Amino acid sequence: MHLILTGATGLVGSAVLHHMLTTPSISTISILSRRPVPQAEGHPKAKVIIQKDFSTYPSEVLEQLKGAEGVVWAQGISVTKVTKDEYEKITYEYPLAAAQAFTALSAPKPFKFVYVSGEGATPNPGYLTAHFGVVKGRAEAALLELGKQKDNLKVFSVRPAGVDPSAHEEIWGFLPNKTGMAGMAEKVLLPVLRKTMPGMISPTKELARVLTDLAMGDGEALKGVGIEGEGRTVRNAGLRRIAGL
Repeated sequence: MHLILTGATGLVGSAVLHHMLTTPSISTISILSRRPVPQAEGHPKAKVIIQKDFSTYPSEVLEQLKGAEGVVWAQGISVTKVTKDEYEKITYEYPLAAAQAFTALSAPKPFKFVYVSGEGATPNPGYLTAHFGVVKGRAEAALLELGKQKDNLKVFSVRPAGVDPSAHEEIWGFLPNKTGMAGMAEKVLLPVLRKTMPGMISPTKELARVLTDLAMGDGEALKGVGIEGEGRTVRNAGLRRIAGL
């Protein structure tokens, strides 16, 4: 099977890439990235496509992606590192543009678009909803609506909580160094959550497996605890349940 991956140099993307590389049934991984991906070097089934503009997909890029049956959209950035406009472009506009462009890649087979959102996202924000939750919620809602308009497009939005790579030693050497609030959260908050609220943890090995399985699956709506959005939004509780945690 041929899958697409974005965000391969980030935390979630690195975990997904490791899982895809070690999954025998995946024959081709097309990685869309602004820069080289060291983790993919030396792996014959991984193909890095340098993509500077994620808002448009010229025919030569789509030709390289032809036949792909799904994507894990792990591209993202902390809301603290960019302006609000830039955050909206990366978090909302880019995945919508990709979903529009990728729909026909696998025709007549369904194309599965797996959007990595986050716990706290909501399509129905209130006055106190954090900015990241508002924008990711809007992206979830827009992708869900697009999936209703395009029969071939099967969308899933997955909301991990405390993404934890502590048991995923294989990717440690490829992870970006976190500074500021993100670094503090990793060093201080994650250890506390592991002890006091383990249900809020999203271990990267299991997270990567669930994301990849959704991209490889039949695209049918999900059921059960932790599933919302007409069977297409997976909260962290649902993620952990599916992963067997």
